[in-house]
Amino acid sequence: MKLYGSVTSPYVRRIRIVLSATEHEFINLNIFEGEGRDILASKNPTLKVPCLEDDGQLIFDSRVIHSYLLAKLDLPPLSWDQENQLTMIDGANDSFVQLFMLKRSDIEATNDQLFVRLQKERIASTLGLLNEMVSAGEFDGWGYPSVALFTLIDWVEFRELHPLTGLDALKAFREQHIDRIEVTATDPRG
Repeated sequence: MKLYGSVTSPYVRRIRIVLSATEHEFINLNIFEGEGRDILASKNPTLKVPCLEDDGQLIFDSRVIHSYLLAKLDLPPLSWDQENQLTMIDGANDSFVQLFMLKRSDIEATNDQLFVRLQKERIASTLGLLNEMVSAGEFDGWGYPSVALFTLIDWVEFRELHPLTGLDALKAFREQHIDRIEVTATDPRG
């Protein structure tokens, strides 16, 4: 089993954490240029990470990879509430990635631009609800939704994308899990 991705991607990191007790090879790629970009293009036509290769099968997207791993490793399926949690996490994560890519591309993004406003609105709405859900104990276990939430919040902190002001439950959730061995082993900070 091979996992292709980038050390800094929160989507890749969540799959690396899920695979922490499963034998696999992680191939860290520079997904933006050179040989890493070429390898990514040869594995995944969407040019996105992560990508899993197993027994000749290529699987794209962290959600699909996770579903594949549930079946392969004979793990219980997610509930519909957990699927909705993942959709919220992915929505915020996608918006953060889009804003990060604008910044990294030196594209001036202002709050009055429709695209930027919609991304920030989604982020605020979703993080607020996720904060309430953490406070209510909906992420008390360490299953895939909790892993995905952790990798989102830690990536936001790592990239300094949001101050998380007023989102104390999310900050406490991150601190609660920061010293897990699979978290420290996949930390993008090195």
